Amino acid sequence: QVQLVESGGGLVQAGGSLRLSCTTSGRTFSNYAMGWFRQAPGLERELVAAISGVGGTWYIDFVKGRFTISRDNAKHTVYLRMNSLKPEDTAVYYCAADQRSTVLRLRRDEYDLWGQGTQVTVSS
Repeated sequence: QVQLVESGGGLVQAGGSLRLSCTTSGRTFSNYAMGWFRQAPGLERELVAAISGVGGTWYIDFVKGRFTISRDNAKHTVYLRMNSLKPEDTAVYYCAADQRSTVLRLRRDEYDLWGQGTQVTVSS
């Protein structure tokens, strides 16, 4: 069974950086559309960045210029580099995949595979 496994979360001071990683066992990873979501307490899970199978990217406005999504198809891994972190970035971050499509996916219901989540806490 294909799984997504996230790593790289933790506690960081405001202005600091973290890099999240998400690795999958899926053999056709390069065909998957991938995304990073986050969910803060009491709020809906929201898409913050997405990447297509060929590397096209999308970002929600409030992370543009600070976050970078990338993928290494040879390593079956997608990354989220987060710079200039703010306390409001505190959330559980989830990796997600649409195993059926290579194009950018911007809706939560388009993703059919989810990781377990990794906590990111930014202190002020």
